[in-house]
Amino acid sequence: MIMRDRPTILIPGSLPNEAVVRIADHFEVVRVDSTDPRLITEELAHRIRGIGCGAQVTSQFIDALPNLEIIASLGVGYDGIDVEHTSRKGVTVTNTPDVLSEEVADTAIGLLINVVRELPKAEAWLRDRRWQKQGPYPPTSRTLRGRSVGIFGLGRIGECIARRIEAFGLPVSYHNRQPRSDLPYSYYGTLAQLAASVDTLIAVAPGGPSTYKAVNAEVFTALGSDGIFINVGRGSTVDEEALIAALQNGTIGAAGLDVYANEPHVPEDLLALDNVSLLPHVAAASAYTRAAVANLLAENLISWFIGDRALTPVSETAHVRRRN
Repeated sequence: MIMRDRPTILIPGSLPNEAVVRIADHFEVVRVDSTDPRLITEELAHRIRGIGCGAQVTSQFIDALPNLEIIASLGVGYDGIDVEHTSRKGVTVTNTPDVLSEEVADTAIGLLINVVRELPKAEAWLRDRRWQKQGPYPPTSRTLRGRSVGIFGLGRIGECIARRIEAFGLPVSYHNRQPRSDLPYSYYGTLAQLAASVDTLIAVAPGGPSTYKAVNAEVFTALGSDGIFINVGRGSTVDEEALIAALQNGTIGAAGLDVYANEPHVPEDLLALDNVSLLPHVAAASAYTRAAVANLLAENLISWFIGDRALTPVSETAHVRRRN
């Protein structure tokens, strides 16, 4: 269905081409380089009714668009958007949950296996011809057998990870803001208590003030010298300096990371360590999942302007309704 009155959607920065094409089929599209309020002309300010983006959206940028109704955000995390401000202004925010949960969960397990069985190192051993020259790669000191896993952030992705962990025959515990009565896993009221009860901690918590540097030196000490830390959530949830120190001095045994505090910049001290497996934020970066995420972003805009509701509004703006 094509709208007769085609609202104007602003795309700041880059979006997957699949999303841009779908949005352009239904809306007038304006593109700018970033979410810098200085890029908004007076004429643009009154035309823009929606934003489709994967970038940070500040309160200043929102205020520059008086007729803005919806921000359709790419991905699950939306900590880069001032949702309290949008809620007060009657602007809904959507994200793209569920469609990437399985892919991110797969990556979390891949990182865990990489760390435990040292698969990247073993492949490098083969590629460097060391197998021929020096013999088989040494047996790994760690195994998944007998490990216990704690999940920080048991939302949609956390549940997918938990199911995979159960398939390995390992016990699952978790820490959330509130316990979940619909799941059978053991709940711990603090992150440090969870870390002390397990030897493998997987973080998939959202970013934001409430989780900022929540995984800190106390948590790493509780996790222990055989501990493994995996992060496929947000880099902001980890005290990166404390993590580096814990890996350097043996407070924990190893880590697998897909996210960092200041992306795309990864600290040299992390790169220098041989007890980490590092990925460049690719957990959801399959063509299949990127297309599904792009489609859901566009569908949120289409549904908002055609059907008067968003498909996947974030909880903070779920109450917002379209203006008359």
